Amino acid sequence: MIAVDGWLAGQRSSSGASPALMILQVHDELVFEADEAFVPILVEGAGRLMSSAAQLSVPLVVDSGTGSNWDEAH
Repeated sequence: MIAVDGWLAGQRSSSGASPALMILQVHDELVFEADEAFVPILVEGAGRLMSSAAQLSVPLVVDSGTGSNWDEAH
């Protein structure tokens, strides 16, 4: 979560606007509010960072969902 937050901070535009905000953590889920055009970049970047958060003997799988609200994203 900390790595994703740092990565998002680096995605700010020259005006300081962020294309996405991490708005909620629920257990092992992160919930974002993002510009629609940024969603594919967010899914790839956050998924990559989350799946590499720990070195395990089995893969750390990250699933992503998108939608207008949390219910649609599931």
